[in-house]
Amino acid sequence: MKSFFLTRLLPVCVMLVAFAETVLAQGPVTGGPAPGTPAATDVPLDGGASLLLAGGVAYGLKRLRDRRKKA
Repeated sequence: MKSFFLTRLLPVCVMLVAFAETVLAQGPVTGGPAPGTPAATDVPLDGGASLLLAGGVAYGLKRLRDRRKKA
């Protein structure tokens, strides 16, 4: 238990404390976008999601292939 604390939990806690001020460092709220600018509500999911999906399929096929070799 002591080694888990020293190797995993303590470094994570130190990093969280070190970067806490950076996370909270946001500018003041201006009241919204300037008139005439479109709202930024669209999120481009096509590139990253397709790569993630392809990686998951490749990993699943590898696991199936390894399982068949073992049997």
